[in-house]
Amino acid sequence: MSRTESLADYLRDQGRRKLDRVEARDGGRNARSALALLDAAVYTRSLKDDDPFVAVLVEAGCFGPQGTGEFEPTDRVAKVVRFWETGEPWQLLMAIRFALQGALT
Repeated sequence: MSRTESLADYLRDQGRRKLDRVEARDGGRNARSALALLDAAVYTRSLKDDDPFVAVLVEAGCFGPQGTGEFEPTDRVAKVVRFWETGEPWQLLMAIRFALQGALT
């Protein structure tokens, strides 16, 4: 499995988790989040493994120490994804990148 496929699978799984989440009076937050994450998963599958965004994830250790494992988000990445509610897929990827910048410098 490629890195982008692994990342897309993670985003898809998180989107499905949001779909299954039932909260009284959430105002549609979980549904919006689910749609945004599922959209981001589709977008991510279109990226190449040598995309600069993927390189940032590799450098941050999200694909294991050698960069060849399955996608495992850092705490910072997981937090961005967990609280992502709406936006274009590229905006989610940029938010993840910005969250990681502090960890990489």
